[in-house]
Amino acid sequence: MKRVTLFAGHYGSGKTNLAVNWALELKKTHERVVIADLDIVNPYFRTKDSAEMLSAAGIEVISPEFANSNVDLPALPAELYGVVQNRQRHAVLDIGGDDRGAYALGRFTPYILEENDFDMVFVANFMRPLTQTPEDALGVMREIEQAGGIPFTSIVNNTNLGRLTDRETVLSGIKKAEELSKLAGLPLGCTTVEEKLCRELNISGTVPIVLQRRYFDII
Repeated sequence: MKRVTLFAGHYGSGKTNLAVNWALELKKTHERVVIADLDIVNPYFRTKDSAEMLSAAGIEVISPEFANSNVDLPALPAELYGVVQNRQRHAVLDIGGDDRGAYALGRFTPYILEENDFDMVFVANFMRPLTQTPEDALGVMREIEQAGGIPFTSIVNNTNLGRLTDRETVLSGIKKAEELSKLAGLPLGCTTVEEKLCRELNISGTVPIVLQRRYFDII
């Protein structure tokens, strides 16, 4: 586990859901965990939605001051610099969707690269309109990398249709994620599946399956 884990992807990929779940997993083995919301583009679906649950678990939550308000462009709080500069905590960063959202990451990039203890995770949902093919997803990856200045280190396949996700949705996503992994030259870290469906699938193979606890809807 790296000290800083960044989740980025296109809108609707489910990166916020994964960021929240990853922070909760980190808390099981690490005393000091902080989750930061860098999404200044989408004011409707935020890490802050789960702030009460995260705080109850002993996880510090940092989000834009006007998150979940009607302010179109909330400002990033100064505390975010502490997330990347204070190396005594494990940090989870939820990056804004596509390249426009990744621009906010740029001001923290030098600190993250200097420490060089990070995972930059691309969250792929091949059921979203603009990332339905591995080639399209690769294009989004490159745009985010260019905007944020940090290279991706791994891929998480989070292909889903929310509560309509079925076996075929999952299997189709795995196939496309494997293709994306080859195109990008990056490891496919895991495929996420809602817990009940995961038990029903009983998939065997080289792609690991991790349970995605849906604390809130991702669509």
